[in-house]
Amino acid sequence: MPFYENVFIARQDISGAQVEALADTLTQLVAEQGGEVKKREYWGLRNLSYRIRKNRKGHYVLFNLDAPPAAIAEMERTMHINEDVIRFLTVRVETLEEGPSAMMQRGPGREERSRRGGGERDRFAEPREPVGERTAPATEQPGPPSEPVEA
Repeated sequence: MPFYENVFIARQDISGAQVEALADTLTQLVAEQGGEVKKREYWGLRNLSYRIRKNRKGHYVLFNLDAPPAAIAEMERTMHINEDVIRFLTVRVETLEEGPSAMMQRGPGREERSRRGGGERDRFAEPREPVGERTAPATEQPGPPSEPVEA
């Protein structure tokens, strides 16, 4: 049987448990059609590049499938009908990847780093002195007022 990778995006306003239930339903549908889900990854609630059906975020889920084309067609038909799925993409591949996908291997996203207080760049940055404790440069140190010179 051919191998496929499928990624779908679910609406932002459903819970993680509902996304898992949706993924379970799709897994069962593929199994009923004679296929098998080899790997399933939940990538989390992520920002979208642009608004899709009034959603700015979406729950991302990846499937690695070993299934006949009829099972893929039925799964895509079901995703198209389901109002919780806002986008999906299925690609036929030669082999399925072992281990975690590239999205799971890379570090946290930009929004997660900013919530934690910085990323790699902040760790190696030079410490800054607080604004209130600045000292005047050596050439501009205050001294006694100079008296006017009479000529």
